[in-house]
Amino acid sequence: MPEKQNHRTLWLGALVLFAVNVLNFYDRHVPAALVEPLRREFHLTDTQNGLLSSAFVWIYAIVGVPIGRLADTWSRKKLLAAAVFVWCSLTAVAGLASGFALLLVSRLGVGVGEAGCAPAGTSWLGDLFPAQRRSRALAFFMLGVPLGGALGFFFTGPIAQAHGWRVAMAAAAAPGLLLIPLLLLLREPVRGAGEAQPAASGGGSAWKVLRMRTFWWIILSGAFLNFNMYVIGTFLPAFFSRVHGLTLASSTTASGFVLLVGGLGGGLVGGQLGDYAFRIRAGGRLLASAFLALLAVPLALGGILQPRGSLRLAVLLLIFVYGTLTTYYGLVYSSLHDVVAPRHRATALAVYFLGMYLGGGSYGPLVAGKLSDYFAHRAATLAGTGAITEAFRASGLQQAMLVIPALCVPLAFVLYMGSRSIGADIARRQATETADAEGD
Repeated sequence: MPEKQNHRTLWLGALVLFAVNVLNFYDRHVPAALVEPLRREFHLTDTQNGLLSSAFVWIYAIVGVPIGRLADTWSRKKLLAAAVFVWCSLTAVAGLASGFALLLVSRLGVGVGEAGCAPAGTSWLGDLFPAQRRSRALAFFMLGVPLGGALGFFFTGPIAQAHGWRVAMAAAAAPGLLLIPLLLLLREPVRGAGEAQPAASGGGSAWKVLRMRTFWWIILSGAFLNFNMYVIGTFLPAFFSRVHGLTLASSTTASGFVLLVGGLGGGLVGGQLGDYAFRIRAGGRLLASAFLALLAVPLALGGILQPRGSLRLAVLLLIFVYGTLTTYYGLVYSSLHDVVAPRHRATALAVYFLGMYLGGGSYGPLVAGKLSDYFAHRAATLAGTGAITEAFRASGLQQAMLVIPALCVPLAFVLYMGSRSIGADIARRQATETADAEGD
């Protein structure tokens, strides 16, 4: 039987891990909040702004695989504490940058540190909570994505406007001083403690998951989702600033509002819907996520194409877009836990992150930035001038962000295909674990 833990102990651990994930995404969104002041001080193009996010994602994905394997074999508590120290230190270092090169190096360092958060944190939660309660626990953890991003926007913009962007970078690193001791005080659960039957102690390869069709569908879905989420996370403040004429503080506040309301709503709905859908059918979680991805298409078109003067409607529609996309975490991450054995979850998650980030998330900001620059230059050429004005930059970015609804369509398709194969993959995993347990 799974290890017994009282309700308070379960949610205390979940709360600290949630706080770590909030800081994770707070620090990840700081450069996005500072796109405009960084652009003006260092004369950056949108391609360079996109590269800061893409370079972070590349190193995050590559380093994540060995770190994920380490999370399956070493103390997740110590690993998370070290990860927080690394990414907070490098976030602070960015405040000393004198040019684009040091900004880029600091983001690479932040990527190394943050690569340890999701594999170790989600693996830890998978052992804290049984399968029938796992969607809500993972959805709660993943609420750190919108909440951390929202807080990053809420605080970074106003701090930068009042005291400069370098102070805003230092402020983003400070909470790590509190979270590291809290992490080290937690009791880490035994691997497999959340399963209905004891996990087999040995046998099997972590790479068996690569033979599961569902795993590949989930990786593809992650690539499409993260492409969109990184475009939103990187360029939403600049979008509000250029297209709707907001100041730095107002644009980051509006962006934070989108992430906070949409993300929290989507996270809560995803958790509740995921546990309900799982009781109906094995592929229910993925099927629900596919429907919500399709729903995001018209919402995104409406939100992005609203003209200046329609800020409230644009914000409202983008809240719903972000909310429908955020349901993915509670629905799909729990599905990933369903098909992967406990002793391989951190490694499988790291492989998943490698595929979805290198296949999608890493290109989102860079492609959107290039498209923005291309459409801005095109608009200037059509107007018969070589000068790229702020109006042309606004038009370019608005057109570039239309990649978001475009990619929601293939996202829905691959989630639907995953919903068709997951039942067989769950049954195969359970049969293998039963055979391994009998062999022990």
